Amino acid sequence: MADGKWRRAGGAVIRVIAVWAVSTLTMLALAGILPDFRLQSEDGDTTTRTAFTAAWGAGAFGLLSALVWPVLVRALLIVPALVLGALVFFLNGSLLLIALSLIPDGRGDAAPETAVVVAAVMSAVASATSTAFAVRDDEAYRRRLSRLAYRRRRGGRANAGGPGREGPPGTVFLQLDGVGHNVLVEAAAAGLMPTVAAWLADSSGHRLTPWRTDWSSQTGASQLAILHGSNHDVPAFRWYEKETRTLMVSSRPASALEMQRRAIERTRDGGLLTVDGASRGNLFSGGAGELALVLSMAARRGKGRRSRAGYFAYFSDPANATRTALSFVAEVAREIGQSTRARARRTAPRIKRGGLYPFIRAFATVVERDVVVAAVLGDMFAGRTAVYADLVAYDEVAHHSGPHSRDAEKVLERLDRSLALIARIADHTPRAYRIVLLSDHGQSSGETFAGAYGLTLKDLVRAGCGLPVPRRAQRTRSASEARDAVRIALHRPVEGQEDEHTAKPSDPIVLASGNLGLISFPDIEGRASREQIDRRHPALLSTLANHPGIGFLLVRSEEHGSVVLGPGGAEVPVAELTDGEGPLAVFGAGAARAVRRTDTFPHVADVMVNSMYDPGTGAVHAFEEQIGSHGGLGGEQSRPFLLWPRGLSDPLDIMAAEAAEAAEAAEAAEAAEKGETAGAPAAQGGGLVGAEAVHRVLTRWLQESSGPQVPVGAEDFAGAGPVDEPFPPAPPAARVPAAEAADAIGPPLPGGPGNPAPDARGTTA
Repeated sequence: MADGKWRRAGGAVIRVIAVWAVSTLTMLALAGILPDFRLQSEDGDTTTRTAFTAAWGAGAFGLLSALVWPVLVRALLIVPALVLGALVFFLNGSLLLIALSLIPDGRGDAAPETAVVVAAVMSAVASATSTAFAVRDDEAYRRRLSRLAYRRRRGGRANAGGPGREGPPGTVFLQLDGVGHNVLVEAAAAGLMPTVAAWLADSSGHRLTPWRTDWSSQTGASQLAILHGSNHDVPAFRWYEKETRTLMVSSRPASALEMQRRAIERTRDGGLLTVDGASRGNLFSGGAGELALVLSMAARRGKGRRSRAGYFAYFSDPANATRTALSFVAEVAREIGQSTRARARRTAPRIKRGGLYPFIRAFATVVERDVVVAAVLGDMFAGRTAVYADLVAYDEVAHHSGPHSRDAEKVLERLDRSLALIARIADHTPRAYRIVLLSDHGQSSGETFAGAYGLTLKDLVRAGCGLPVPRRAQRTRSASEARDAVRIALHRPVEGQEDEHTAKPSDPIVLASGNLGLISFPDIEGRASREQIDRRHPALLSTLANHPGIGFLLVRSEEHGSVVLGPGGAEVPVAELTDGEGPLAVFGAGAARAVRRTDTFPHVADVMVNSMYDPGTGAVHAFEEQIGSHGGLGGEQSRPFLLWPRGLSDPLDIMAAEAAEAAEAAEAAEAAEKGETAGAPAAQGGGLVGAEAVHRVLTRWLQESSGPQVPVGAEDFAGAGPVDEPFPPAPPAARVPAAEAADAIGPPLPGGPGNPAPDARGTTA
């Protein structure tokens, strides 16, 4: 406690000295510019003497402003506002003249009209400097937000929790994008994340468990399921849809909007946040009424719909702008220094981090973090029932520096400070809040495929097809969500691999999602079979399956159904896959289930390619320019975490109850389809399996405190497809009408029902 007081006192002294120094420099500059303002005797003075005079004058003016100005303002409250506005400049100038008169030997002098100008400039500079220091202090920032919230509540805003923090608690879900279970545990143990460590150490605090992702271990698939209950037919971060000749990319607003529409249509549920929810910094809305920086809403028109609305709300406050601008510049400098040090030390593996990347990193680690955290704090002060926010800082840095790098550890430290700020704010909000921490996937490290073997997956596919291959391996563009968010914030269209066009209709389209590759033959209708591929390109599948950088392939066989191919001629039908055996042996528990489930997707690629995985080192080979990657199977990328307050039900108990209910229903009905049972809640191999299971857990937690979330009624989806089972009717006041749901998610992408398909867009081999 005493150390904290001395630290705060020391910080205050440093701020005062800094403001004094800046004010002195400002006064010296103005004395050199303005003819009627001097800080020297008529005979002239030395530079040191002049600087001393400026320091004296700046100090005197600062003291008078601090001591006299509040008294003057209170005395002039009876003066009309217009008159007071004019008096402010006169009184400020008068204080400066008094301060100059206090300088020894009469060395300070200014004309009255010049004094008004000098006083105004110095006050503005001193205020900006003081604000810059204060707002970078999280405690000062917290106090400032508390005052703003208090004034807002006094102005008549609703208090969701009632007086005295009564009523059910709200829930804040904070997603630490890309932070794996092991990374979190190690960071807490090493003291990098003291807030998380305190939660884990407290016997009445939080509990932690890992969970397993689906085969597609990336934000698009995981967050869609977490927020909307289904990631069916999301085979990767990007995939090609033959029937509409469309490339779907999770970080494109149009694709995200269509993914969200499909999930709502499949589940008949508006989302996790349908009831009094807020979605901040996410790919999808979750059905929330309050949105900021939500990618799926970025292309929507109208007030409050556009993703950039969150930036305007945040930066309309000058203090926020100052705080973030200073941190942004510092982060750019930090990245340049860290990348330079990595090159000097010849750190391996390493990728290029020049060009615009330092600014993209600063945007993800500073701008998005500050905007999202401020939005969450505002939601808590407003008393919202459920808030879900995504903090992408770690994921962006780990892609380029590595998930266990010192650069990434520094980001974890700063994220922990944001968590601490949110936890402290929770003590001052109108209702109590439970904070749930989770991640959507982890990251696995390793040299890129191109770095290890001198050619990209696209080059390897072309070679296997007998097509020309460039002499030098070309970079495969990284799937950076932060990069696309920057383009959206700057009103620029999102670009990506979809900008490349097929040279010939027969050329395969090769896409990369971390260490997961997808190969499609656009001129073959439907899912191409192994036999069709072998007839056209006899060497392709064997070339891929036997390459040392590739772990296994998934392809459909006309004779045996879907099969998994591995090195040395290994071939296992998908129906016979088991964990720990065959080509999937090294990929651990749950790999067979994940592959079987993806194989049922309508838009699974003709050939699915998973890179090698070394269980000894945890290394994979990303098919993109990333030394920390996720998107496929292998290592920590498939093992995110869930951290929850102990007062909530244990996720494993929830899953066990669901599994028992599902088993009873299956025995009674005996009508479950194989494609559906692949995604059933049964905990194959134990633990929490699949992002859809996480959605059910989070939904259960919201029900435990605030009552059930409301599904969209089956009749609201009349004409959307067959309804297998009726949904229970919802209270009329809480229903989500079909018209509102359609307005929230918009029309289907071009190429859907009633929409003509555009020309093919995609990366070609």
